[in-house]
Amino acid sequence: MGRVSALDEPLKKQLGAATAKVMAEHLDLHTVGDLLHHYPRRYAERGELTSLGDLPLDEHVTVVARVADARVMTFNSAKGRGQRLEVTITDGSGRLQLVFFGKGVHKPHKELLPGTRAMFAGKVSVFNRRMQLAHPAYELLRGEDGETAVDSWAGALIPLYPATTKLESWKIAKAVDAVLPSAQDAADPLPPALREGRGLTDLPDALRKIHRPRTKADIAQARDRLKWDEAFVLQVALARRRYADTQLPAVPRKPAAGGLLDTFDSRLPFTLTEGQRRVSREIFDDLATDHPMHRLLQGEVGSGKTMVALRAMLAVVDAGGQAAMLAPTEVLAQQHHRSITEMMGDLAEGGMLGGAEHATKVVLLTGSMGAAARRQALLDLVTGDAGIVIGTHALIEDKVQFHDLGLVVVDEQHRFGVEQRDALRGKGKQPPHLLVMTATPIPRTVAMTVFGDLETSVLDQLPAGRSPIASHVVPAADKPHFLARAWERVREEVENGHQAYVVCPRIGDEEDEPRKKQREDDADKRPPLAVLEVADQLAKGPLAGLRVEVLHGRMAPDDKDDVMRRFAAGTVDVLVATTVIEVGVNVPNATAMVIMDADRFGVSQLHQLRGRVGRGSAAGLCLLVTEMPEASPARQRLAAVAATLDGFELSRIDLEQRREGDVLGQAQSGVRSSLRMLAVIEDEEIIAAAREEAVAVVGADPDLERLPGLRTALDALLDKEREEYLEKG
Repeated sequence: MGRVSALDEPLKKQLGAATAKVMAEHLDLHTVGDLLHHYPRRYAERGELTSLGDLPLDEHVTVVARVADARVMTFNSAKGRGQRLEVTITDGSGRLQLVFFGKGVHKPHKELLPGTRAMFAGKVSVFNRRMQLAHPAYELLRGEDGETAVDSWAGALIPLYPATTKLESWKIAKAVDAVLPSAQDAADPLPPALREGRGLTDLPDALRKIHRPRTKADIAQARDRLKWDEAFVLQVALARRRYADTQLPAVPRKPAAGGLLDTFDSRLPFTLTEGQRRVSREIFDDLATDHPMHRLLQGEVGSGKTMVALRAMLAVVDAGGQAAMLAPTEVLAQQHHRSITEMMGDLAEGGMLGGAEHATKVVLLTGSMGAAARRQALLDLVTGDAGIVIGTHALIEDKVQFHDLGLVVVDEQHRFGVEQRDALRGKGKQPPHLLVMTATPIPRTVAMTVFGDLETSVLDQLPAGRSPIASHVVPAADKPHFLARAWERVREEVENGHQAYVVCPRIGDEEDEPRKKQREDDADKRPPLAVLEVADQLAKGPLAGLRVEVLHGRMAPDDKDDVMRRFAAGTVDVLVATTVIEVGVNVPNATAMVIMDADRFGVSQLHQLRGRVGRGSAAGLCLLVTEMPEASPARQRLAAVAATLDGFELSRIDLEQRREGDVLGQAQSGVRSSLRMLAVIEDEEIIAAAREEAVAVVGADPDLERLPGLRTALDALLDKEREEYLEKG
């Protein structure tokens, strides 16, 4: 991270054009600094010195011995004639055979002459009932300093680097040796007071110790220091962004007493949960300030986020502004529009006959609307007649103009890119307030890392009247009768007046086929089950006589909406769907869900899907169908989902299993390359402490004028795709 002058030097200068080209193309390493931050993945120990008399099988050993004899053998194989060098060594206590093949024969044939003393390191194996080392590493021992060499070589920790077939670990190690002296010039991103206060070594020392440790303590010391660099530089970037946001002007939006919000609240047929009231207070406090709110609202599926967002939108309308809610799909935008107009009743009929006194208009804007409806919606927005608009990406188009946009609510943030969030923000006369909602529970440290530019609110209790969901794994291959019983359970739910979902990983129409083929090549697995095939089989087989319909992303928008309306109205018994139902679909009468090939979904996704049932007063049932064997990691993952309804606990499990490179890599294009040492779950304390330190540093010196090393590190971290890196979530 800390890179200036010598560290910014292209590798071509130090290593030559050919090696530099391979490093750039295969490892994305371009400068000396890049290579110094390409840390060893692990360290091999050459093993304690072992006598030939008691060699352990299958372990790495180091032996010191003399060559007794060496001979080259020729042999015939399927590929033609080959050569093998067999060397016998002895240390007085026993004898051992070494073998070298192919091109690896020439050098040892010249060097390992009878009588030569050397150290040999490798893994002990057995061939023809004799112990041997195949292709061992070796170091010749000459002269007086032989004994010292033995000690240092045998005990050495050998760094093993993330490598490629084009560039083996030992070649990377040689390249690191060539550039390691430049570490001396590494500009230190950590302020001296922080470094000393936390007892961290300086950066040049940390780089030397991570690449060429003498002891395991060296590695630990270097890791501690380098983790701090990553956490701190990232948190400074986020703290600066939050600081910059506080410097922007925004129109304070305070709800008018006795206005739309008060009228809405007075009509609610239930009381808000304590969590909803607390989070609403946090949001109203933010809306009342003269700089833009940037808040992340996390809440379990069904915790009442939409209600909180609606009350925030009503407050802004009360204050004379407009609110826009951005949803990732048309199905979800239509669903939100329907549920919000239902919740508001005549308060959503502003300017219409029968509209209430404080009413406003709530309009829908999606790409597939007819021209006349679209024209009217655009007119309502520009005149200010519509206080609330709910839409998809169609809201972002140039033609869409607002009278006075005061609040943007983004639902399921991870489905939007940065440009979209910014484009909508740019439609306000001054930057509007921003509320980002997600139903994916995010562990605290990931929220601090991925959404670090947003303040966080958490809704962690379910509203009264929500029912528990029982979850079970159905091992279809081991116990086919369990699957038959699953379909019986679906029939029972329908007979009791309820409805069910069946979720499949794939659609199954023609466009889907090429991908299916590719998946089959990837694994010796059958292709994932498909909506169209499963729906057909169920309608003709175990669910014959029930009203079975399909829903997937490639249906025409009107068809999708029609199916969802009929399912919500109860005229469809079983909906066979893809994950298009994962977010926001709300049918309280749906009580059962069967997820086919459940092992093909992530933990968080399964939790999201499961949240679609048990939304009413009847208990929910979720059946996770899989053909994976009992001992497999996939089955353990499903068992974890079945065992708990706590989304935060599951997101931790998910992250521990997938490792954060995955999570953060998908979430923020640039970040994966910056987190080489830091593990977001394990290093919670470091991330929290780094955030505090970062806030203090940025508060005292927003432009980091007194910390040139930190500025350099920030530039290195944020040079690529700066905005995506910070804003994509």
